[in-house]
Amino acid sequence: MNIALFPGSFDPFTKGHEDLVHRALPLFDEIIIAIGINTTKQYFFSLEKRIAFIKNIFEEEKKVKVYCYENLTIDFAKQQNAKFILRGIRNSIDFEYERSIADMNKMMQPNVETVLLNCSPQFNMISSTIVREIIKSGGDTSLFLPRNFQILFNN
Repeated sequence: MNIALFPGSFDPFTKGHEDLVHRALPLFDEIIIAIGINTTKQYFFSLEKRIAFIKNIFEEEKKVKVYCYENLTIDFAKQQNAKFILRGIRNSIDFEYERSIADMNKMMQPNVETVLLNCSPQFNMISSTIVREIIKSGGDTSLFLPRNFQILFNN
């Protein structure tokens, strides 16, 4: 079974993330959206809200699972029997960063491949960091966040 792990903090999960998962679905038997927990990081949305939001987006898609983890991504991939780590890249800076991580992961777990997908052009500029600033300032996020974003505020 070809399982891909799509790791991130997803604070929040954007239209770019959603598009990447939909585009990767034909490539894998299962995609695990893995929310990494870093106890030293301050998150805008609670873990529970991020999980609920992502599960709501993919409630009709049986090939998508949502989990959280606290250990190294590569170790979590091994625990989940994931043969692939899925990552999106927006630009050359993302590519260099992701390539370095992929190389280190490959050294630690030679049987796990990293798959880098280019972001769709219309989502290239979307960054969770910038979207959080728009939210904090009360701006319109409808161009950047999936349709059911209000679930984060209503729960």
